[in-house]
Amino acid sequence: MAQPTPTLSVVVPIYNEEAVLPLFAARLRSTLDGSADPYEVVAVDDGSTDATPAVLAGLRRTWPELRVIRLRRNSGHQAALTAGLFHARGAFVASIDADLQDPPEVIPEMLRAARAKSLDIVYGVRSDRSTDSAFKRWTAGLYYRMIRRLVGGNVPDQAGDFRLLSRAAVEALRELPERRPVLRLVVPWLGFPSAEVGYVREERAAGRTKYSIAKMVRLTADSVTSFSAAPLRLATWLGLAGVVLCTVLLIAAFVAFLQDYTVPGWTSLYVAVLFLGAVQLLCLGLVGEYIGRIYDAVQGRPSYAVGSDTADLVDYPSADGAVKPAPVVPGRPAGNADGIEATTGDVLVGTSPDGRRAE
Repeated sequence: MAQPTPTLSVVVPIYNEEAVLPLFAARLRSTLDGSADPYEVVAVDDGSTDATPAVLAGLRRTWPELRVIRLRRNSGHQAALTAGLFHARGAFVASIDADLQDPPEVIPEMLRAARAKSLDIVYGVRSDRSTDSAFKRWTAGLYYRMIRRLVGGNVPDQAGDFRLLSRAAVEALRELPERRPVLRLVVPWLGFPSAEVGYVREERAAGRTKYSIAKMVRLTADSVTSFSAAPLRLATWLGLAGVVLCTVLLIAAFVAFLQDYTVPGWTSLYVAVLFLGAVQLLCLGLVGEYIGRIYDAVQGRPSYAVGSDTADLVDYPSADGAVKPAPVVPGRPAGNADGIEATTGDVLVGTSPDGRRAE
């Protein structure tokens, strides 16, 4: 018995969230069950190494709308989110993290706004971030100010990956050739009609954050290099500044030579060598960052690989005629709990459920 095509798909990228999943599932299900629209929840297990797969399998026993996509390896938050968006079937697709810092209760409000104003994108904007640390608020503010200056003012301030997209917006994302899209920048770039819904950011309900400082730096680097050539222009300006400084030092050295006063000039020479060396290394690093992205694109490797999708599993009718998720068989990989091979096999990124390429 096939499930009806959902009106709303909720994509949830998950990595080692065993502690918070029961709390998140309870709040999300209560919110979505109160809606008259058919829905699905697409939980993307990003190669979790804790009990997350087991928790998801347990939730599926009593929650038929829950769909679990398990990636073969940890591919990163943006890759997992992209996988969920490209495999979601709903007319509208919302994305939310499982830590409950973004309240699920806002999703119906976003859907109402999209329908009432015929919008393709509705952003969840953090109107209050007092639960975040001062360092987190400062770095987030710095990130958005920098991105808005580099990319343009179309990037909503304080909007992360909590958003609602129409099917048209999702299909437009699917057509983009980028292999590692930063969705919080790519989505505004599409130019679809949009609106914002404010909410109060809550504290993480349980567990620990998976977004370390190193990952935040990586996201910032990806954001800048994906959407702007400003770092390369910065290298050019630094080079020009170096030329000007060296010209001044050259004139000073020539004057000192004419005055027979050349020995004390070792300090200026030392500074000039260090300055030029630093500028050259910085420029090489910036150029290398862009060349690395080109190399990654030329290789053509998928950013994620889907190991299993419970939407491909066979459901078995129970004695009372109700259709229930397939039972869990010990020793089978999580997400393919009943041991039946997915009909699509191993799906790589860039391959959507309908067989179209979506890099």
